[in-house]
Amino acid sequence: MTKLEQKTARLTVLIDPAKKRAFESLCAAQDVTPSQVVRKLIREYLHQHGVTWTPQPDEDREENS
Repeated sequence: MTKLEQKTARLTVLIDPAKKRAFESLCAAQDVTPSQVVRKLIREYLHQHGVTWTPQPDEDREENS
C-alpha cells in the first residue's frame, strides 16, 4: 500500500456542466467526494500503464513535526 497522499497540487478539468452535476450527484449518493474519485481514477490509470510514483512528503508538515 502506498503512503497517504498529501494535497500538494491542483488539477483543473473543464467538463460539461450537466456532466459535472451528474458526477457530483453520483458521488454524493455513494458517499465519496469527487476529488476522491478522481484521485482513484488517476492512480488506476497510472497503474494500468505501468507508471510508478511515490507520494512527495508535505514539506510544511515535516518542518512542523
